[in-house]
Amino acid sequence: MTWTLPNILTIVRLLAAPGLAIMFLYFSRPLADWFALLLFVGAAVTDWFDGYLARAWKQETKIGAMLDPIADKAMVVIALMILVGYAAEHWAPWLVLPATVILFREVFVSGLREYLGDTAGTLKVTKLAKWKTTAQMTAIATLFCQGVFEHYLVMSSFGMDDELLGQILAGEVEDVTGLRWKFEGMVWTGRIGLWLLWIAAALTLITGADYLKKALPFLKETR
Repeated sequence: MTWTLPNILTIVRLLAAPGLAIMFLYFSRPLADWFALLLFVGAAVTDWFDGYLARAWKQETKIGAMLDPIADKAMVVIALMILVGYAAEHWAPWLVLPATVILFREVFVSGLREYLGDTAGTLKVTKLAKWKTTAQMTAIATLFCQGVFEHYLVMSSFGMDDELLGQILAGEVEDVTGLRWKFEGMVWTGRIGLWLLWIAAALTLITGADYLKKALPFLKETR
């Protein structure tokens, strides 16, 4: 393996994927949410840099071309698993369907590429697929932000009864703890994250159908 900077960044991103889950095993929330958010955003940034540097410095390698999509898929799959597992009860049902679509497509396309073998070059990454990955990573980062707001909200409202909590959120009682803006931050980041995830799921379906269409000539039975 050639240890170029782009390849090193790709490997770091690949190792960061299981690190997301480790954050929630060894740290309490919202600290785990903060660490996962920073790790995910940092890895997403390297996704752009490693490809850019490899092209700019003419350091594109076969190992880098293989590991890059694997690292992307690992980041997205593990992050979605965490979000579905740790999401607030009222968000979870809206997360499950787009997460299922994304995971199914990744498994399906990976299976197609494995079956096609030497002809898998017909399933080259398209510009739309890159937009799909960008939408997925933006949505996931936003949903991690929602988790940060959610747990700061829980900490700020600890010990309050429902009536007092309602009065603060309605603006009837002075908000000395910043509870209202934390609540609004949680709601809006959650909504934006979900919208982006549904958009990413739609792009995922479109690109998956495109890959299947390109693979169909190679799947026909020969007589």
